[in-house]
Amino acid sequence: MMERRTLLQAALLAPWLLPAVAGAAVCAAPAWADALRRDLDAMADELTRTLRPWPVPDRVFVPEAYGLRAGEPATAAIRRAVDACAAAGGGVVRLGKGDYVSGTIDLRSGVMLEVAEGARLLASTDLRDYPERRARRPTVQDSNMGMNQSLIFAEGCTRVGIRGKGLIDGRGTPDNFPGQETTGATPGRPFVIRMLDCSQVVVADIRLKDSPCWMQNYLNCEDLIVDGIHVENQANHNNDGIDIDGCRRVIVRNCFISAEDDALCFKGASQRPIDRVLVEHCRLYSTCNALKFGTDSQGDFRNVLVRHVEVGGPSADMRAMKRRKADGGISWESVDGGTVERVLVHDARIVRAESPLFLRLGDRGRVRPEQARPQPGRLRRIVFDRITGSDNGARGSFFTGVPGHAIEDVLLRDVDLPMGAAAGPAIRQQDIPEAPAEYPDPHMFSTVMPAYGLWTRHVRGLALHRVRFTATGPDPRPMLLTGLDADPPCTP
Repeated sequence: MMERRTLLQAALLAPWLLPAVAGAAVCAAPAWADALRRDLDAMADELTRTLRPWPVPDRVFVPEAYGLRAGEPATAAIRRAVDACAAAGGGVVRLGKGDYVSGTIDLRSGVMLEVAEGARLLASTDLRDYPERRARRPTVQDSNMGMNQSLIFAEGCTRVGIRGKGLIDGRGTPDNFPGQETTGATPGRPFVIRMLDCSQVVVADIRLKDSPCWMQNYLNCEDLIVDGIHVENQANHNNDGIDIDGCRRVIVRNCFISAEDDALCFKGASQRPIDRVLVEHCRLYSTCNALKFGTDSQGDFRNVLVRHVEVGGPSADMRAMKRRKADGGISWESVDGGTVERVLVHDARIVRAESPLFLRLGDRGRVRPEQARPQPGRLRRIVFDRITGSDNGARGSFFTGVPGHAIEDVLLRDVDLPMGAAAGPAIRQQDIPEAPAEYPDPHMFSTVMPAYGLWTRHVRGLALHRVRFTATGPDPRPMLLTGLDADPPCTP
C-alpha cells in the first residue's frame, strides 16, 4: 500500500479539526467507544462500592515488646512481632516512634504493617540482610530480572497491607547499592515492597522514598487498593514508582508518584490478566514513562479506566536524578503476545512529555526460556478523551504496529495538546524501521518524529474528534501524518 500523507491544513486556520480535511473520512463517534465508556463507568462504580479495605483486628504488636533495643537493628524484633500478630489472628504491627533499621520483613496473612507518623522504617544498607525469596510460581519476571530480594515481602497472603503517616526509606543510592541501568536483571538492588499471589491487599497513606530498584511490585494479586501514598523514587537506576503485574480488581487513587523510571507501570510478566482497574485523582511523574503498560506484556490488559490525572515529567521543584522531560506521557505497549484492549483515559493533563501519547504493537515475544515464542498480540479499543497539557517536547506522539499486525480502533476526542517546535530536521517516515523486536519506548526511532502532533503506521480504525496539537513555534512538519498501512483518520 502506498504511503499517504495527510496534512491537516484546517487546523492552521481554526482551533479544532474540521470535517473538510484532505484524506480524512467523515464519521460519527464510534459506537464501541460510547458502549465502552458506559461499561467502564459501571465497573468504576462497582469497584468503588465493593472494593474496600479489609477490617483490621484491633490488636497492636510493637517490636519494642519483642526484644528491640535502642541502637540495634530492628529486623528480628519486627519479624517476631509479625509472627505474633499472625498467630493471634491478625492485627497491626506498629512502628510507632523513631527509626527502625531493618532487612527483609516477611508479612503474613492478617497483618497490617503500620509506620506511624514521626516513625521511619530505614532499609539496611547491608545486602546480606536481604535473603532471597524465590517465587513458588516462577514467572517471566524471575527469568528476566532475576530479582529475589526486597525489604518487605509477602507471598500467598490474604488480608495484608502497609499503612501509616510515616516514611519507608529504601536508602537506595548508588553508594549503598551500586548497579547499572538495565532492561534485564538488576542484581544487588532489592525492591522495597514485593507482594506475590496475594488477595485483599491495602497500601495506604504511607510515604515511600529512594528504593535501590523498583519501589513496589504487586504480582498476580486480587482486590488491591493503593490509596493516598506519596512516592519519591529518584535515587538510582530502574527506579519505578509502582509496578502492578497481572492483578485483578484494582484501585489506585489519590497518589503522588515521582520516579526516575516508569511512575505507574502495569505489566504482564505474571502471565496472568490485568482486569478491572480504576486509576483516579493521581499525579504521576517520570523521566521515562509516566503511565504505562509494558514492556513485559505476556498477559492481557483490559477493562482499565484512568480519570482525573496529571502525568508527565517532574517539574523544576521536584527532585530528579535526571533532569529531563518524560519520554512518554501515556504509553500502552504490547510486544510479548498479550492483548491490550478496552482502555479509556479521560480528563487527563499531560505535561513535560516528549511524546504525550504512544501506542506500540510489536513482536519481541519474550517469555520464559522453556516456553514457545508467542505470536504478536492485539492492541485495540483504546480511547483518549478530554486530554490537555502544557510544556511538552518536540518529538510528537505516534502509534505504530508491525506488518500484518495493526493497532485497531482508537479514538481521540477533545484533545488539546501544545507541543514544542522542532529545532532540527525530522526523520523521514520511509526511514523509520519496523524494528518489531526492539525494546518499546517512545525514543526508539528518533528525537523528532515526522509529525509534530501524531504520526501513525499500521493503524486501522483511528477516529479524531475535536483534536488539536499546536506547535509553540515555527515547525515545518504536519500536525498529522498517516504512513504505511494506516487508514486515514475519520473526523466528525
